[in-house]
Amino acid sequence: MPKIAVVVGSVRPGRVTRDVAEWVHKTASERPGATYELVDIADFDLPAYDESLPPQYGTYEHPHTRRWAARVAEFDGFVFVTPEYNHSAPAALKNALDFIYGEWNDKAAGFVSIAAAGGVRAVEHLRQIAAELRIATVQAQLPLPASVDFPDYPAFSPSGTRAEELARVLDQVESWSGALASVRG
Repeated sequence: MPKIAVVVGSVRPGRVTRDVAEWVHKTASERPGATYELVDIADFDLPAYDESLPPQYGTYEHPHTRRWAARVAEFDGFVFVTPEYNHSAPAALKNALDFIYGEWNDKAAGFVSIAAAGGVRAVEHLRQIAAELRIATVQAQLPLPASVDFPDYPAFSPSGTRAEELARVLDQVESWSGALASVRG
């Protein structure tokens, strides 16, 4: 059974991303096809990238990098929950992705995004980054427009169809995570 991380992609104080990630995690955990864990990048205190060698070498000198690498290595797939900052993903999420390399390879990922326009531009950038990290991104995604799903901002109130839309993302991430296990050997 695939093990999938629901990744909180923001470290900003007062972030709604954590609330959305908790909803994703709770919903996903009720499904029988995989196990899900919440992973908050804020818990890892990653500085701006500070390793001497590029991550493709897999030689990590700092304890924070080794801790992050070990955590990511545990998973077969990911659901990234991300806000959109200035038409892109948050710098903290990009930094967390950049810190390591092999631990991401040949795994699946889906996206839940948040912003005025649903965060789709952040996901566009994340898909490009994921491709370079050899993460296979699924077709389904769940954009959450602020005016629809946060009518009393910052309170998150998913609209009626969101659970079904999330289920499509989770179905694909679970399926691809299982299929890619044979690639990882």
